[in-house]
Amino acid sequence: MANGNPMKKTFLVIDDDRVFANTVRDYLSSDAVEVMVANSAMDGLAACQQRKIDVVLLDQQLPDAEGHTLCAAILKSNDQAKIIFSTAFPSFENAVKAIRSGASDYLSKPYDLEELSLAVRQAFRTLELENVEQIQDYQRTRESEQTVVIGGEGLAETMKMVDLAATTDSPVLITGETGAGKTLVAKAIHYKGRALKAPFISINCASLPENLIEAELFGYEKGAFTGAAAARKGLFEMAEGGTLFLDEIGEMPIHLQAKLLSAIEEKNLRRLGSESVRPVNVRIIAATGINLEDFLGQTFRKDLYYRLSVIRMHIPPLRERRSDIPMLCRHLLKALADGHEVELSDAELDNLARYDWPGNVRELKNILERAYLLQRGSEFRPSELLGQTTRKTALAALAAENAEPGAPILPLDEVEMRHIQFVLGRCSGNYTQTAKALGISLSTLKRKLKSSD
Repeated sequence: MANGNPMKKTFLVIDDDRVFANTVRDYLSSDAVEVMVANSAMDGLAACQQRKIDVVLLDQQLPDAEGHTLCAAILKSNDQAKIIFSTAFPSFENAVKAIRSGASDYLSKPYDLEELSLAVRQAFRTLELENVEQIQDYQRTRESEQTVVIGGEGLAETMKMVDLAATTDSPVLITGETGAGKTLVAKAIHYKGRALKAPFISINCASLPENLIEAELFGYEKGAFTGAAAARKGLFEMAEGGTLFLDEIGEMPIHLQAKLLSAIEEKNLRRLGSESVRPVNVRIIAATGINLEDFLGQTFRKDLYYRLSVIRMHIPPLRERRSDIPMLCRHLLKALADGHEVELSDAELDNLARYDWPGNVRELKNILERAYLLQRGSEFRPSELLGQTTRKTALAALAAENAEPGAPILPLDEVEMRHIQFVLGRCSGNYTQTAKALGISLSTLKRKLKSSD
């Protein structure tokens, strides 16, 4: 049997009534659904063994087999198939027998084609939802397996706090420089906890325009604002039963902080444009690269800060835990090389350990990846890619430049702009990463760059 169009849904009618089977085929065939017909159990089973079948309409009485027996045989070769049992002899006993043999639905003859069409659509929809769930389960399993926090004594205290946070649903505040691994630690808390199979949803509060953050977090009703053509869940509702990770929480507009606090404490929210409240059960983990205490009562609410920091943990920068660099290199290179071992010499590890890593683990990963791609087949020396200009910060380079006899004294705004351009180059022109590295909002970065034009 030909394989047909792999993008089409497949529907098989197994019924010895040829007129009925052909009528169903003509009625349900479309650009999206391929309908096949078999008039015997043998032909129907052969079709299921030759290709993937999504939905089967199976008659109870066939010339060469009984439908309940054939149902089990079909599922051996197409275990994801949805089988709609069709019978002219409806009874409670037959219905129970059909469900026990693996059928997902049960129709009593005679039925009209619209009733059959509805049952088929429901079967396809159930199959789609199961496929989505299986994919999500697979992705969650893979992500949980890959969420490994690598570190020695320098991360010992952080790991203790991760284990503690995993035993409770209390809010967590993670602090640390950009690239230190705040997202990885948040995922580790989630996957070590009780909500392993629940969703982990993240949002970077600095990456969205201020007028979109509220809609993104809390959702909206149809017509709530221009362009809201249909109601939509927010990230709070999507994370139901799981974790909502709020990265760069310090960038959240202060007028939204009260609504966030209310959602955390009251465990309910109101969508934009809605008069009713909806219950939510979400664990909040927040992260920031700035010292929020410096902004309390100014751009950050004190009550929200204290609510978020029930459990607080700090990730030390890589320059403060240089002894972790060898094990981090081994772990990162193993992932880059698809499980194969890539050796770094002791001298090379010493070179990497002497560098200050202003971009922390993220920068280390990027350097190793570039070296792996560019130096494959030759001696592996990622430290060469750091370059002389990146062995000291841009401000240190400027200081050295200005220290030369007769060098002009640069205005402060020019020093700042040179530093911004330096970091922008280090981040390959990525504005979001640059803003993170500088510890400023994306809008502030764009404003500074625009003012320099």
